Amino acid sequence: MFGKSDMILSLTEILVFSFLLMLSFILIANPMKVNVKANRWFGLLLLLWASYWFDEVYGLISHNEIEISSYIFVAFIQFLAPPIFYISICYFAVPAYKVSSNISKLLLLPTIYLMFILANWYFSLDMYWAKLGLILINAFTFITLSFLKIRRHQKNIQQFASSTQEINLNWLEYIIIAIVVLVVAVSVFNLVFFTLPLNGFMNVMVLLVVLFITYYSLRQTEIFPKNKAEVKVVVDINAEEQNEEPKRQVLSDDKVVEIKAQLDSLMERKSPYLDSELTLMKLAQLLNITSHQLSYVINKGYSENFFQFVNRFRIEKAKRMLADKKNEKLSILGVAFESGFSSKTSFNTTFKKMTEQTPSEYKKKCSGL
Repeated sequence: MFGKSDMILSLTEILVFSFLLMLSFILIANPMKVNVKANRWFGLLLLLWASYWFDEVYGLISHNEIEISSYIFVAFIQFLAPPIFYISICYFAVPAYKVSSNISKLLLLPTIYLMFILANWYFSLDMYWAKLGLILINAFTFITLSFLKIRRHQKNIQQFASSTQEINLNWLEYIIIAIVVLVVAVSVFNLVFFTLPLNGFMNVMVLLVVLFITYYSLRQTEIFPKNKAEVKVVVDINAEEQNEEPKRQVLSDDKVVEIKAQLDSLMERKSPYLDSELTLMKLAQLLNITSHQLSYVINKGYSENFFQFVNRFRIEKAKRMLADKKNEKLSILGVAFESGFSSKTSFNTTFKKMTEQTPSEYKKKCSGL
């Protein structure tokens, strides 16, 4: 007869397995049609992750023991989880990413691992520590690469988007941190004895991570433009940013001055920055120039990226509103929306970064309180 702790353990195992299966199906099917390739790879990752709980769930249902990870094919497929996570991140972060051009690098460690498990099976060699070491190297290598790829993405999107909160992939960064914390927590738990079984503790932690993934997976938005021409612009601009050599001269200095004057006039007269979804492409169309030319003018003429340029105008608008006594009854959120920001969080973060004060602090200072 099951004890209370056994029942809790069984329940968490079933919940983790079920949630992972359900979410993997949603992401692979992708009825939202958002970031399709990235979500399909991410869904495949969750499916592999669910396989780690298959043994326990199968045992609960059939009352028979099975260890699917003992099969060479399954062990190899499970080892692919970190590379698949990295592939998913690349599709989220790089608009023109192709897994086929990187397949040899991605399969290097899995190939070595396959040789280890084949040697262990064929020659009956004790490869436990070698396999464990390779598993850890594989996991931390691709976790690190994924983290760096996200950080690069967060910098690149500022070249074409004026609002980055919905597309900055912070949620994936948090998942990476959660995974690392989970590994550390389980290791520490293993060193200190508690009455609650380790598996129960781990499953609860994993369940919380899965719920977090579910929430952010279902509320994500399209990161890059769907128009192929616009995607090419993003790819080219990102490539130029990563090139350490000096940027090629797209326009003459005189032309930069001319377009800069037109841009200043446009921002003053029509206030396009009030559009919370303003992009480099949209603003370039208003000036009847190419996105490349506009990006060059902003980088060269203002020493800013597109995000900094647009949000500088938004912050100035917000400062005027906060200082105007006519807007005393308007909330901070109201000021944010009226200034072109899409959320209070992005407004507060950008305002603090550009003025070294929060909007509330600035408002109090202006009112003399």
